[in-house]
Amino acid sequence: MPAAKTPPARPQATVMLSRVAHSLYWMSRYIERAENFARLLDVNLQLLLDFQGFTDTTIKEHWGSILLSSGDEERFAKHYATADSRNVTEFFAFDLRNPNSIRSSVNAARENARMIRDQISAEMWETINELYLYLGTHNTDAIWAAGGAGEFFNSVKRSAHLFQGLTASTYSRNEGWEFIEFGKYIERADKTTRILDVKYHILLPSASDVGGAVDTAQWQAVLRSASALEAYRRFYVSEILPWKVAEFLIFSDSFPRSLHFCVAQVDDFLRRILGDTGPRPRTEAGRASRRLLADLQSLTIADVLQEHGLHEFLEEVQKTLDTIGNEMMETTMFYPAESSNDVQQQQQQQQQ
Repeated sequence: MPAAKTPPARPQATVMLSRVAHSLYWMSRYIERAENFARLLDVNLQLLLDFQGFTDTTIKEHWGSILLSSGDEERFAKHYATADSRNVTEFFAFDLRNPNSIRSSVNAARENARMIRDQISAEMWETINELYLYLGTHNTDAIWAAGGAGEFFNSVKRSAHLFQGLTASTYSRNEGWEFIEFGKYIERADKTTRILDVKYHILLPSASDVGGAVDTAQWQAVLRSASALEAYRRFYVSEILPWKVAEFLIFSDSFPRSLHFCVAQVDDFLRRILGDTGPRPRTEAGRASRRLLADLQSLTIADVLQEHGLHEFLEEVQKTLDTIGNEMMETTMFYPAESSNDVQQQQQQQQQ
């Protein structure tokens, strides 16, 4: 039998923080996840309103691409017959059977925050608790009856932004801060790849093939889903082109939601958490992070489109991000993440 692997040494400060660390990490990831889905749903609902000529088939394909890119297609099919605007909104916004829904994410974020109530600021707790209570008073029927979902999604986004801003303003720059930032950026990097992957099939091999076939509004929607439209226009004065959208969201080193920027932050905070600051990483997570960052610093959009394929490249990035996150948790945390399912079970037990 092969010899058992010796786990890498944990820095003492991280060991002392392990129970708190897992809650800080997942609290941050879940809030970022809720905000990302609020943006994605808001933008795509608005896109359908702007183009009234969509057929039932087109609408199904539109939402189907989002379900596929999120990895929730099979889960959705178990509970819903048709991928239309109302069902997909219910699934991603309120359905507790979907662990990635906005409500599930906020429930789990609040439970993780509750477990470390004495470790976070009062402002952080109040903001996340207010968002939790707000979601509890809304459902799909209510937001549709009120004239649309736009204001609801804006409220979710504002609350998430407020939480992140208050965290930056009130949380000490210690080990806990490193876990918060690591969780936020690894979740953001993953969601940026999925936002771009929604429209990967529209990208064609060359500029001459694209011509007028690509709907500019759809690529504007991709940028808006990543809150990148204004930043893109400042960087590229010319029209919105598919390969330039992909280039900006993947390779920009200054836009805070680009893949390159997020991975650079992930690598930085991973080094601090693991104490792995040398030129040759000692951990698999450190090596995977360093390789991914090196690729993003050396590849071009032409390399991705012609040699890798955009969809395949994004899938590989998602797998690498999973590897980094999983090993970091195994290395530094002794406790499993508080999930939305755990929250539901605890609530049922309390009611009984």
